[in-house]
Amino acid sequence: MWYFLNVIFNILNKKIYNYFPYPYFVSVVHLFVGVVYCLVSWAVGLPKRAPMDSNLLKLLFPVAVCHALGHVTSNVSFAAVAVSFTHTIKALEPFFNAAASQFILGQSIPLNLWLSLAPVVLGVSMASLTELSFNWVGFISAMISNISFTYRSIYSKKAMTDMDSTNLYAYISIIALFVCIPPAIILEGPKLMKHGFGDAITKVGLTKFITDLFWVGMFYHLYNQLATNTLERVAPLTHAVGNVLKRVFVIGFSIIVFGNKISTQTGIGTVIAIAGVAIYSYIKAKMEEEKRQAKAA
Repeated sequence: MWYFLNVIFNILNKKIYNYFPYPYFVSVVHLFVGVVYCLVSWAVGLPKRAPMDSNLLKLLFPVAVCHALGHVTSNVSFAAVAVSFTHTIKALEPFFNAAASQFILGQSIPLNLWLSLAPVVLGVSMASLTELSFNWVGFISAMISNISFTYRSIYSKKAMTDMDSTNLYAYISIIALFVCIPPAIILEGPKLMKHGFGDAITKVGLTKFITDLFWVGMFYHLYNQLATNTLERVAPLTHAVGNVLKRVFVIGFSIIVFGNKISTQTGIGTVIAIAGVAIYSYIKAKMEEEKRQAKAA
């Protein structure tokens, strides 16, 4: 379900950008639909709303800000370049995670883990050099998104609470929505009022425009919710492998659906990068498993 919802989200999202290139506004819609979904779920008691206090809000605020920044910059990249290319750059996320763990958290990263990241960097570099849809806005935005999500995981570790993942993600979505609204109004508001909405409605009609935005928001929220719930239910290794396969799925489907022409070098680079992430994920998850067993012993 996680893969299925993720693939549909990525495809529908890119289709919207093809006739409505306003990533800041669309990012707000993604979060807004998710927040409405959460509020309705709380209202009917599925799940029961967990209480929130000022201490918890202080802990969750940096997580939500990083979530908002990572989400918006991912969307700026999706709007600017091919979906497959954004996901290839986002395969660099483990590299940023390892660097942050070593240099910010002061955890020592073993040499074999660093070496497993070499093919990821090489693969992404190869893919970028010959990517037909390449532009700097798409590339830099995807890189900022990597850094934001790395900081999100650092702050998430600090904000570990007893709250269940569904409530936690709901609160993060609500805070992230408020963070995303001002830049959307400032950067895209005037253009949207002048011709953005009008152009989109002329191209696809009001009904399709609204239903596209509603469904893309639903799929965004549900795939994230399922990814979080999956994390709770499986061992780190399973989740790590699952995350890598998700990228393969999304890249493959987006190339088929949009008929993206990719050069041989981009194809080889993407395969090398994904293989590197798979090796890294495997080594990292094995280390986590050994740590867990040592603790249990």
